[in-house]
Amino acid sequence: MANKRDLKKDINYVLGDIIEAVYIWEYANTDKDTKQSEAIIDDAIATFDELIEKVNAKNVENKKAHFTSVKQELENKGRALIERINKLG
Repeated sequence: MANKRDLKKDINYVLGDIIEAVYIWEYANTDKDTKQSEAIIDDAIATFDELIEKVNAKNVENKKAHFTSVKQELENKGRALIERINKLG
């Protein structure tokens, strides 16, 4: 079972890397519109806030199942954000 600290680190690293990838794309494509890339960053930040709030929830009966579901949600949302980065023109 992942502990709370490790799960928070995973959330930070995954979403931080996604934001960094968007910045790299913006730097490499200075001639393109950044509205879509900025939306990806905003969504990554919102996802971070949402997942950290879920990790810090106190009223959880089964912590192992709760952390597993948060980790799965991180994976799913991270993949969706990466797909959006790959679709940037």
